[in-house]
Amino acid sequence: MPEKLSPTDIGPDFRDLVSTQQYGGATPIEGVQRVDLRLMIDDGGSFAELIRLDDKGRLLAFPEFQVRQSSYSEVLPGAIKAFHLHYNQDDVWFVPPTDRLLIGLIDCRESSPTYKSSMRFVMGGGKAQVLFIPRGVAHGGGNVGKDPVTILYFVNQHFDLSSPDEHRLPWDTLGTEFWEITQG
Repeated sequence: MPEKLSPTDIGPDFRDLVSTQQYGGATPIEGVQRVDLRLMIDDGGSFAELIRLDDKGRLLAFPEFQVRQSSYSEVLPGAIKAFHLHYNQDDVWFVPPTDRLLIGLIDCRESSPTYKSSMRFVMGGGKAQVLFIPRGVAHGGGNVGKDPVTILYFVNQHFDLSSPDEHRLPWDTLGTEFWEITQG
């Protein structure tokens, strides 16, 4: 057995099929931030501090962000809630570590250095994080699991039913395969 193999040592029937799984984070979109939270676990359960506010109601993790409303959403198994974007609103999302949600982001801001870039990653899945989504970045989530998923989110403007800042793109803007579980 040779000490090392090279790609040419793989038979021609398989050589063109070989790929490398991506282990790094998603390519960043300008302004999008993921902040790991401290998840404290003991024999009785777990605890994570989601947000801290300064005396003016701004998030300490994102000082320019002032919370105006907090909401809850549930994504049922198999559901894809995507894509939507805001012209005036920024979002901060939290998915509990006990849940698992596939996140999709698209930079729709023409003046952004990452215009047309996309990100695909999982929130929850044993990790406590908050995600800052700036206005103009289309976002959504897909529940590829068997249980409902919870999203708690904070926004910097009140929802106005008579003039909602909620603008849609087709769910398959990045292709239907974007929302499928990566096999292999």
